[in-house]
Amino acid sequence: MKTAAATEVVVQDVSTRPEDTRSLASDEAALAALGYKQEFKRAFNAIEVFGIGFSIIGLFPSIASVLVFAIPNGGPVAMVWGWAVCSFFLMFVACALAELGSAAPTSGGLYYWTWTFATPRWRKVLSWLVGYSNSIGLIAGLASIDWGCAVQLMAAVSIGTNEKFVPTTGQTYAVYVALLLSHGMVASLATSIIARLQSVYIALNICLCLAIIIALPAATPSEFRNTASFAFGGFANFYGWPNGFAFMLSFLAPLWTIGGFDASVHISEEASNARTAVPWAIISAVGIAGILGWVVNVVIAFCMGTDLEGIMSNPIGQPMATILFNSFGRNGTLAVWSIVVIVQYLMGSSILTAASRQIFAFARDNGLPFSGLIYRVNKRTATPVNAVCASAFVALLLGLLAFAGPSANSAIFSLGVSGQYVAFSIPIVCRFLGGAEWTPGPFTLGRFGLPVAIVAVAWMAFAVAIVAFPTAPAPDAQGMNYMVVVIGGWLILCLVYYHIPVYGGACWFNGPQVTVEEAVLPGKDEPESLDGTQDEKFSESKK
Repeated sequence: MKTAAATEVVVQDVSTRPEDTRSLASDEAALAALGYKQEFKRAFNAIEVFGIGFSIIGLFPSIASVLVFAIPNGGPVAMVWGWAVCSFFLMFVACALAELGSAAPTSGGLYYWTWTFATPRWRKVLSWLVGYSNSIGLIAGLASIDWGCAVQLMAAVSIGTNEKFVPTTGQTYAVYVALLLSHGMVASLATSIIARLQSVYIALNICLCLAIIIALPAATPSEFRNTASFAFGGFANFYGWPNGFAFMLSFLAPLWTIGGFDASVHISEEASNARTAVPWAIISAVGIAGILGWVVNVVIAFCMGTDLEGIMSNPIGQPMATILFNSFGRNGTLAVWSIVVIVQYLMGSSILTAASRQIFAFARDNGLPFSGLIYRVNKRTATPVNAVCASAFVALLLGLLAFAGPSANSAIFSLGVSGQYVAFSIPIVCRFLGGAEWTPGPFTLGRFGLPVAIVAVAWMAFAVAIVAFPTAPAPDAQGMNYMVVVIGGWLILCLVYYHIPVYGGACWFNGPQVTVEEAVLPGKDEPESLDGTQDEKFSESKK
């Protein structure tokens, strides 16, 4: 039990704080109830918490990066109606995660919730798998964003040289490495700087979308303007799948674009009023991205022309850049494209920030190799610099898949979706089937929680199956979708590492670790919650 003195100090500290810092005291108390001491500065306000998730989505640059998946698998129908279908179902996923994020806002998020709600028999291995799936999903998201940014930069060079420059994979990878290194420096800045940057990210993202919505129709010559029947009903199928299945394969584009919205959870230990800010940030990021992104896709469908094969095969090497070139010309495209590249770059810094906080939290709970090294907070910046470096290094290795060909490169994009959805699904299922008591936070779905969870998990299972298919039927080695190999290999390695005798995770991983010093007296292994009652969750974690 806590001593009376310790309890008195906590109460006195909260009561004597100024009014504008009471929420910070409440956040620290809520984190302490989860077993963790406050190690980061809480510098993110509600808008900035929304900003990190919305900036990772990065609407127009993301649409530009994955248009290569939508055009061949449905064309305008996939862009417009595929986006609408995915946005609708992704809102169920967002609501299910938002409810969990409100109940227990911690940087570990998904694996922490899994441990909390899973049955004692399965919580250890499931929490382990979720931690690793969430980590690789975020890092794959970083890799795909930075690879997309490198391709966009090379497309700009191609436009500027009248399509005479055709970049090699090695040149693109070199740019990719440079982007990762620079993002590592940005993500290592002080929390207050990263938080203030989010307002800039939000403004740039929205302004870029509005500029495209207004300027693209105005600048597009009549020869490239499409009718409403084509924009809403035109269909293309380049690879030979049945039309309906080709349409479903195009879902990779919106699924990847509206992804990474769990980032708000991972910076919850740096946010004020996290129990309210985190869930609303998740829901608003997905909702705004779904609506605004649909409008952007409609505008593109009206202004892309009907020669879809020409767009895909253009020497520029980037379908969206080709569409802009046809509408704005060389100089206009370079002006717009420079903003696209900047916004895509900002996406990379945001997702590396989120990934590093997940890696830090997992290392804090001793879930990673070299956890003692990774779990360190830089004294100067008060940020997890070692976790930033570890995340960037793994992303650098993932980028090597690009040398195996376009299909292997697309596996990076698919891995970002599949890794995240595996990590999203397990804690949602455990919440309802694990048998643990559920105490909701300020945001709750009430009686709608179960049906929302069922739809969310069913949709994610369907999505993972879809993104695992190859580009074309009967693929050869070059046409294979290596996502199954990558995510399957990753999960198998995680399980092997877990079960290795003596050295495996089963021997030393014990879920969330208590780091609140005053929560445990000498000789006691079972901390208590802030109200003085024993915390059963942590009691179980020590067994």
